[in-house]
Amino acid sequence: MTNAAVAKPQTLDELMLAMDVVDTIRHRELIVERELGQGDRDDALRTRLREIYKTQGIEVSGAAIDQGIKALKESRFAYAPPAPGLARSLALIWVSRKRIGKWAAAIVIGTAALWGTFQYGYVVPARQATENALIELTQTLPAELQAAYNAARIEARVEEAIKSAESLKRDGSSAIAGKNADGARDAIAALQALRTQLIQTYRLIIVSRPGASSGVWRVPDGNSSARNYYAIVEAIAPGGQTLELPVTSEETGRTKTVFTWGIRVPESFFDAIKRDKQDNGIIEKNNIGEKHRGELKPRLVFPAEGGAITSWDE
Repeated sequence: MTNAAVAKPQTLDELMLAMDVVDTIRHRELIVERELGQGDRDDALRTRLREIYKTQGIEVSGAAIDQGIKALKESRFAYAPPAPGLARSLALIWVSRKRIGKWAAAIVIGTAALWGTFQYGYVVPARQATENALIELTQTLPAELQAAYNAARIEARVEEAIKSAESLKRDGSSAIAGKNADGARDAIAALQALRTQLIQTYRLIIVSRPGASSGVWRVPDGNSSARNYYAIVEAIAPGGQTLELPVTSEETGRTKTVFTWGIRVPESFFDAIKRDKQDNGIIEKNNIGEKHRGELKPRLVFPAEGGAITSWDE
């Protein structure tokens, strides 16, 4: 063995004491003025450290103090962050895995929520609407059209009504073939209205009430020398109630649903109504027509002129 001294390993207590010295120097800011020389600065640190430990009742050897000062200079116990690199980045990811996992889970959940909203708020309803429209055009509307036609056709007892039902049926079928659901619904509604008209029965009565006109005459547009004569009528059902019916005015071309309207009559019939009312203020022969089931129009007791009005000057 040589005479050179072999370095004696430090014990744990000595190492801990040296670390404490370094920590004390750092936290107590025991930095001697830079103007002092290195030796003076070290002596000042030794003196200050002995005073600190003495006040705490701790005996610290000079060797321990020297070891702490040396460790401070060598930054032996100072933390130096690792240099940037792949290993450091992977280590940081591993350390932050829980936080990153929460963010990743939030992103996944948010994406799933957006996808679900899009699917069930737009895609699924749009697909369902398309399927419903297809079912309506291929199944629902054809069945409703056929049913409405059958109901109207059963009630039709005159050629005019039969032809009207068949025409509406063709219109509805053409609309379905052209994928025009609204047109098909219109045809179905018209067939249903036709059936309602066919099953109605009523008597056509001339209005004969105080203050109400029983007849009027009008000068047609474009012929000031001519006159059109109208009897003011209402439809009375078998139970006695007055019906409200759709009537198209020959003057305006508009259809209104009314309780009373004017039906065009021959001048001779108009004069007969006038004489009947002038006799005693009452029109005895006020029943001028009757609507039978299965027919479109009432059967009149005079030759039909074919026109009507829905408003007039009293």
